[in-house]
Amino acid sequence: MTNAVDLFDLTQKEREAQAAYRTTVLCCGSTACLSGGAQATQDAIASALEERGVQQDVRMVATGCMGLCSRGPLVKIRTRGGEDVLYADVDEAAGRTIAEDHVVGGEVVADKQLSLTHPFFARQERVVLENMGEIDPNRIEEYIARGGYTALRDAITTMTPAGVVEVVQRSGLRGRGGGGYPAGTKWGLLAKAVSDQKTVIANGDEGDPGAYMDRTIMEDDPHRVLEGLALAAYATGAKQGYIYVRAEYPVAVRRLEQAIRQAKRHKLLGKNLFNSEFEFNVEIRIGAGAFVCGEETALMASIMGQRGTPVLRPPYPTERGLWGHPSMINNVETLANVPTIMRRGADWFAGIGTRTSRGTKVFALAGKLRNTGLIEVPMGITLREIVEEIGGGVPDGKAFKAAQTGGPSGGCIPVEHADTSMDYDSLLALGSIMGSGGLIVMDDDVAMPEVARYFMRFCMDESCGKCLPCRAGTFEMHQLLDAICEGRATAATLARLEILCDVVRTDSLCGLGQTAPNPVLSTLHYFRDEYEARVVPPKVAAEATVAATSERSA
Repeated sequence: MTNAVDLFDLTQKEREAQAAYRTTVLCCGSTACLSGGAQATQDAIASALEERGVQQDVRMVATGCMGLCSRGPLVKIRTRGGEDVLYADVDEAAGRTIAEDHVVGGEVVADKQLSLTHPFFARQERVVLENMGEIDPNRIEEYIARGGYTALRDAITTMTPAGVVEVVQRSGLRGRGGGGYPAGTKWGLLAKAVSDQKTVIANGDEGDPGAYMDRTIMEDDPHRVLEGLALAAYATGAKQGYIYVRAEYPVAVRRLEQAIRQAKRHKLLGKNLFNSEFEFNVEIRIGAGAFVCGEETALMASIMGQRGTPVLRPPYPTERGLWGHPSMINNVETLANVPTIMRRGADWFAGIGTRTSRGTKVFALAGKLRNTGLIEVPMGITLREIVEEIGGGVPDGKAFKAAQTGGPSGGCIPVEHADTSMDYDSLLALGSIMGSGGLIVMDDDVAMPEVARYFMRFCMDESCGKCLPCRAGTFEMHQLLDAICEGRATAATLARLEILCDVVRTDSLCGLGQTAPNPVLSTLHYFRDEYEARVVPPKVAAEATVAATSERSA
């Protein structure tokens, strides 16, 4: 492939090839559904179609995540001229029935059908996830058939790099990995840097417990990540890109490697892209799974083969980054927004969400809910709408107590603030953060000091140990939370915990330490009665400590 005409021709050929089939069977092949037996379901459907001799009329596609992970395996039937039909909880037997009755016989299998107007789907607005459940992530042709790489083509052939930066700035896109720094501002800083060795980096080091947004995007729509990264490179003058992925994501690594090979084969990476002077190459770097490598200076150290520990800023990466050259890091989800922004326009994207938080956000919805999975919703939707409508509410007659957002760096939001707008500023005002998008819902059985202890244990284990406030402070806070949860705490314990939270928050070197106290501070603020209920007199606390020490020694 050498020019825009070739890309258009490939798009037309793929669309014509797909349209030739009478029926398309879309089977969710995401990690969640595969763990629930999706491969056996796919095999059962394929076997039944072969037995009926109709396999040549049916296109079988193992797609990416369809979203509703708690009801997998999921299967969608698309018939030429008809409406899509979605099936949930499709085991082998159900798969065979759907193949025989629906695909061959034309009769919907009612007891497995899930309405596409189900609130879980109806309240979503898909930008980043627009291809999920629609394409085979292993085939570049399917990505191109849905408009893939046209944004890159049009940017290179019709726009200046400064024009691309201006579009991203006007869109209001903010970083989706944590603090919400304006993406266009960061792009503008790298564009102004004077160097012929600029680098752009996709941060796929997603480490929050319960979060799998970036993993899913990389696994199920890898070319979207490549296109977003290439657009960032063109806009800023970079020639080299890296995708930093944690080793725990082998499927993502494998599919990204395959996507890079496919893009090179079609001349969408390399030299003279679309007959221009623009040159761009991408390499993958695999991290060892250290949570601190989500911090940009630690991530860059890891790429360079050094131990992943943060360094003081300034200088910022756009001034001095990889090997001393200007560099820019964007979260995977941030980059995945860019191709759609370029295709549909900055004003369209800015029209979604709130005044200060534009666009949509992908959340990994988990915890005590009827419906869990991956969702994409407009910024500004309320927490209550997510929990009660999309999530279907808390099951088993329990009450919604709190939601934890932002992972170990976030905070716990109580039910009395359930009508809070899910945007950067509103969450920050409540003592939490958006973070990468983990959202864990808790019912009234959950003890909030236990929640704080869990996240503090995570932060303690993941501290790189470089600075004393984080290294020693998280350890000491965990010890204090142990005492509280085990009935060995006095009023002085709570006072010391609050002091330590302030020290670690203000004096730590990087974002991991600075935000580590958030789960403690938010639960102390909103659920202080649960902490105080565990406080005992000094004599009782001393006796309990002696007993606990003796038990551990034994």
